[in-house]
Amino acid sequence: MKAFKSVLALNLLSLTIGLVYFFFGVLKFFPSLSPAEDLAIRTIDMLSLGLIPDRVSIVLLAALETGIGLMLILGWKPKIAIYLALGHMVCTFTPLFFFPDLAFTQPTYFPSLLGQYIGKNIIIVAALISLLRQERESQLVFDEE
Repeated sequence: MKAFKSVLALNLLSLTIGLVYFFFGVLKFFPSLSPAEDLAIRTIDMLSLGLIPDRVSIVLLAALETGIGLMLILGWKPKIAIYLALGHMVCTFTPLFFFPDLAFTQPTYFPSLLGQYIGKNIIIVAALISLLRQERESQLVFDEE
């Protein structure tokens, strides 16, 4: 029973992270619908050294997030989905360094609302690491059989 509860919890974790990715990804397909659109475009512009046009960058991000979401929801290639999501999560923290004036209040350097929005992603990172660990453990079980 304990193993069942553990598997159920991890499946729910994968499903809920997938739903979040899917929802926020779909929003980015529609201009001005995502509250993070401007920040995402500015961040991708910095990361790509301005090589990717704004509209292309947000559509690519929307496709990535929607794809990760579907992969996690459907349980399709979960290890790849988790690695993609972890890579994406690393990029979500870069505005803290690129745009500290937006991420922190002056002069106290407490997180602004945007900084808190970014900071909460640490929970998603921890959940993804848990899913990756479970994925590796289940792979070891299958390899031993």
